[in-house]
Amino acid sequence: MDTATHFAMGAAIAGLATIDPAAAAHYPIFVTAVVAGSQIPDIDTVLKLRNNAVYITHHRGITHSIPFTLIWPLLITLLLYYFNHDVNLLHLWAWTQFAVFLHVFVDIFNSYGTQALRPFSKDWIQIGIINTFDPIIFSLLLFGCVIWAWGGHPFYTFIIIFVILVLYYIIRRKLQQSIKKRAMRLISSREKVEKVFVAPTAKFYEWRVGIQTDKYDYIGRSYGTTVNFSDQFTREPYPPDNIMIHAKNDPNLIAFRSFSSIYRWTLVERPFGSELRLIDLRYLKNGHYSFVAILNLDHDYYVTHSYTGWVFSEEKLQDKLMHSAIKENIQRA
Repeated sequence: MDTATHFAMGAAIAGLATIDPAAAAHYPIFVTAVVAGSQIPDIDTVLKLRNNAVYITHHRGITHSIPFTLIWPLLITLLLYYFNHDVNLLHLWAWTQFAVFLHVFVDIFNSYGTQALRPFSKDWIQIGIINTFDPIIFSLLLFGCVIWAWGGHPFYTFIIIFVILVLYYIIRRKLQQSIKKRAMRLISSREKVEKVFVAPTAKFYEWRVGIQTDKYDYIGRSYGTTVNFSDQFTREPYPPDNIMIHAKNDPNLIAFRSFSSIYRWTLVERPFGSELRLIDLRYLKNGHYSFVAILNLDHDYYVTHSYTGWVFSEEKLQDKLMHSAIKENIQRA
C-alpha cells in the first residue's frame, strides 16, 4: 500500500485503541506507537537514495520479514517506554505489534508483494488484488476519521469499516479469479498456457491481464469480466550466452529479473554497440510499458551503462539514462 493509506490505517488502529483503558490513560503515546508501527516497515524506502537496483531488490524484503515484524514493535515500544515508565508496557507492545502486522499483511495483496515469509522462504507473496493506492480503501478509512472527528464512537466506527474492508478484499479476490478463468478460456483452447497474471488498477472494474503460452505473450485489460488483449508478442528464448556472458551479472538486470515475472526483450544495434532492453509486460498503460531494464553494451558485449526503473515515455527514459550515466561517471571519477 502507499504511505497515505498506511497512515490512514494507523489512524484507524488508534481509533480502535480508544476501547482499551490502558491506551486511553496514555493516549498520545499509544497514537505515536501505532502510527509509527503502521509506517516503519517501509523504512527501506531510503534505499532509493542509493539506486533503483538496490531499492527494487530489497524493498519490502527483510523489513517485512517475520523477524522484523516482531523486532519493529519491540523497538518502538521500548523507545516510548523509556520516556514514560507509567505506560502499560504489554498493552503498548500489543497495539504496536498489531499495527506492524497489519502493514505487512495488507502489502501481500498488492501486485508488488512482500517477502513476508523470510527467513523460511525468499519467495515474493503477490496475491495481486489491491492496487498500491486503492481509492475505495483510502476513502473508507478517511470517512471513518471524519465520523470520529464529528463525535462518532471511533471503536465501533472502525470495526464496521474493517468488516467492510474484509468483504471488499473477498469480492476483489473472487473478481480476480473470475477474470483469470475467462482470460484462460480465450487462449487455452489453442495453446498451452504457462503463466497468467491478473493485476489490479486504481479502477474497481479495470484490471491488467497477461497470459504467457509456449508460443506467445498476450497482454490486455479487462473491463468488468470482459477481457480484451491488445498486444501479442512471439515468445523468444532468453538472449544467447555470447550476449549475456557479461550482462548477466549486471545489478540492474538482476534487480529487474528478481522483480519481473513476465517480460520480453529486444536487442537493437547502436553506434556504440547495442542496446539490450527488457520490458515488464505487467505494466501497460496508454500504450506504454513503464517498467524496464536497459543495458548499453559495447561491441564486445561488456556493459557500459545500465538502468532499471519506471518510466512513462521514451523521452523520459532517455533523459533518465543520460542522468544515470552522468551519475555513474562521477562516481567512477
